[in-house]
Amino acid sequence: MVGAPRTAAAVALARRLPSLKVGLHLTLTDAEPVLPATAVPDLVDARGRFRSDMARAGAAMFFLPRAKRQMRAEVRAQFEAYRATGLPLDHVTGHKHFHLHPSISSVILELAKEFGNPPVRTPLEPRGVLARIETQEPSHISVFRAVARLQRERLRRAGVPAPDHVFGLAWSGAMTQSRLSGLIAHLPEGVSEIYAHPATSGRFPGAAPDYRYEEELAALLSPDLRRQLNEAGIASGGFADAATLRRGAAASSKRPRGVA
Repeated sequence: MVGAPRTAAAVALARRLPSLKVGLHLTLTDAEPVLPATAVPDLVDARGRFRSDMARAGAAMFFLPRAKRQMRAEVRAQFEAYRATGLPLDHVTGHKHFHLHPSISSVILELAKEFGNPPVRTPLEPRGVLARIETQEPSHISVFRAVARLQRERLRRAGVPAPDHVFGLAWSGAMTQSRLSGLIAHLPEGVSEIYAHPATSGRFPGAAPDYRYEEELAALLSPDLRRQLNEAGIASGGFADAATLRRGAAASSKRPRGVA
């Protein structure tokens, strides 16, 4: 989140960890813009922050030409701000998946080639896999899945990479060790993204009150997770690693089974 207050500290940490795969998390809601608020007046509230009402903000970006121009300028500014860090751009995602908005998605497609054609998150979560782990049906938004399918088709037609599956929607903020282990045990063929929200503490500005930050961190650091990945023969890494995995599978006529 290149407009966030601790961006400089995060970039410094990433530079000390060259194997860490870092990407751009586009923010167009409930955050600070990179451009001055006066340059995006139709996208921000009275405090100069992006609107938290995503329905109204999305409608403005779709129907109002001036709001669409402001959004385009802000998205480019965030891409440029990321490039200025000097970090390789491993992937692009969106805060609260707002990058699925058709107008925002169009701008990402336009900029992708210019910024190295990074993979873009397409949040399609297989219900069947979740059902094998927990019998209780997780909540889903059907229209959300429909929009994600449309986005994946647009990305594929444009030659922009995207994962085959994404896990983290139904259990957002609650990717516990048992759930993570279950996902690895039932991981489908192809490249899967599993995302979580790990933190050493949930006491920070903007923390979601019901997110289990420390529990998710413990799940990701568990030695059992690495052991399980190794025993299952699953390759892990970032999106760039997933692209390499795909190319290797294509050369050997084998389908990849990996997790970014």
